[in-house]
Amino acid sequence: MTDERVDVVVLGLGVGGEEVAGKLAEAGLSVVGIDDGLVGGECPYWGCIPSKMMIRAANALAEARRVDDLAGAATVTPDWAPVARRIREEATDNWNDEVAIRRFTDKGGRFVRGRGTLAGPGRVRVGADTYHAGRAVVVGTGTAPSVPPIDGLAGTPYWTNREAIECAELPGSLVILGAGAIGLELAQVFARFGVQVRIIEAYDRVLAIEEPEASEVVAAALRADGVQIHTSARAERVSHGDDGFTVHLAGGERVRGERLLVATGRSARLGDLGIDAVGLDPHQRFLAPDERMRVGDRLWAVGDVTGQGAFTHVAMYQAGIAVRDILGEDGPGADYRALSRVTFTDPEVGAVGLTERQAREKGIEVRTANSPLPSSTRGWIHKAGNEGFVKLIADAERGTIVGATSVGPAGGEVLGWLSVAVHAEVPVEKLRHMIYAYPTFHRAIEDALRRLG
Repeated sequence: MTDERVDVVVLGLGVGGEEVAGKLAEAGLSVVGIDDGLVGGECPYWGCIPSKMMIRAANALAEARRVDDLAGAATVTPDWAPVARRIREEATDNWNDEVAIRRFTDKGGRFVRGRGTLAGPGRVRVGADTYHAGRAVVVGTGTAPSVPPIDGLAGTPYWTNREAIECAELPGSLVILGAGAIGLELAQVFARFGVQVRIIEAYDRVLAIEEPEASEVVAAALRADGVQIHTSARAERVSHGDDGFTVHLAGGERVRGERLLVATGRSARLGDLGIDAVGLDPHQRFLAPDERMRVGDRLWAVGDVTGQGAFTHVAMYQAGIAVRDILGEDGPGADYRALSRVTFTDPEVGAVGLTERQAREKGIEVRTANSPLPSSTRGWIHKAGNEGFVKLIADAERGTIVGATSVGPAGGEVLGWLSVAVHAEVPVEKLRHMIYAYPTFHRAIEDALRRLG
């Protein structure tokens, strides 16, 4: 039984927590990092890294198949085995839990394996041991897949994103519940490797948080890959047997598949953290920090647990703010006006700031413009696989861009340009008089500015 006093306790060493713990240890503070899972969290083991490796392989297949449209016939036989093997090898060699722990301890931190809970202001308990933090407790416990309470689902061997990433052998067919970023990315990967994929989405379109135009382009691309999409579809019941899964939809339709992937969002599960011990509501969905990432007395929170989007770049951004605040350093607080996000389908969907609907709901006098990517010179050159567009959302009164979407083969990369425009509130007139490299995908931004009027 330990009763120990330290400067900082970091509860959860995902991307954000690991960054905070390492930086504070480097600054000379005594830091204890606590986690009962893999250090580094979701991103390096199941999220950002391995999923994008799968996407890269699937996109390479798609590009090879497009050769027929560009330069002659191509025969491509998909083979999943080397992809699965590469993911496992990379996880072992580059994203090893032991390596991550050693990286932290080499900076002067101390790692404790176990499930930590808040035991009062400045106190964290792990089993019978209690750690008293004199300066800060930082919560970075992330989120877990949210599984809907559908009759018959519990107790079946359904997949979450983790099982989908880890699969060594492909199923013949796959049903996916949810058409957000995770569901769509994995749907396209599996479809391109020959799996029969069906998507079930309760909303009336896929990727419902983004612009409707983006939903249309992505849905068309998925259907071209052979994916069947059921929108405005409510799953009432799930049954499982030797032949796989059957999802029973409202209205009587049945959707069958060998495997079932649940991709209906993620939740923070705050009830497991003991946040009531520090005066917070355990029933709230996420922790809600202020602009300095503070949520209470000597208590900070970073990453997915804050509800600002399950993005690695948000966790790292918040980690930097928390570190500065704990060390008493100056610097700007959190500003999410130019929060960028990318769905890594083919074509990619990059978005920043407000959608048109969000802008109008805020009472902004909105002007919009949409430039189709195939009509740009680079889009015309690219041909097969050139689907996409650039859409700008402008505040007509202030003369600035408040949101933008870039869909296309390099949608996430073009987004960087647009993120700067939104973050820095660059006047539209200034943007119109820039020099745009030719022939590039980002040159479609110039055309969109002309259409903005």
